[in-house]
Amino acid sequence: MRLVEGTVAVDDVDAFVATIGEIAAETGATIQAFDARYVVSERHLERAVELADRAIERGENVARDRAVEILLYAAGRRQISDALELGVSAGENRVVVLVDAPSGGSSASGDEPEGAGSGDRTEPMDPDTAEAAAADAIRSRVLDSVEPTLGEYDPERVREYYDIDGAELAVVDGDLASLVLERVALLVVEK
Repeated sequence: MRLVEGTVAVDDVDAFVATIGEIAAETGATIQAFDARYVVSERHLERAVELADRAIERGENVARDRAVEILLYAAGRRQISDALELGVSAGENRVVVLVDAPSGGSSASGDEPEGAGSGDRTEPMDPDTAEAAAADAIRSRVLDSVEPTLGEYDPERVREYYDIDGAELAVVDGDLASLVLERVALLVVEK
């Protein structure tokens, strides 16, 4: 897994998603863009990938597309429409773009990919090469600037989105990132 951070002005969300889809198809990598204001740590996204892949392997996935399944776990939501808030929106965005090429093929679900997430190359690249190529393409074709965004989340926005109140924060000594990781993990049992 690689994370590409930066800024992008999005005029048309559908065109943005289409460009990511093209890069995914060219490289065979799964790509998902996140609004950096909601991403509390690299571990947040690592855990979402782990749990999404486990759900896909077990046939328990909600989404057919691996990138969408990762989004659902990162959001701690089973409803795609609710999880989309973590994605990129029209206007100026500070983003974290997750690029991951699963070993063993371009689509972890075995289904034909749909949308912006999973590529369907006829000549698969090895995972490291696919991730590097996709990350380079994101930097050159998608982002307006490459700059650190990870760790610059909005605590109030995160608390509201993940429904974390002051009492819950007090129990964990104010460690918001730990509570978000808990929400990601709890999606598994909320079926």
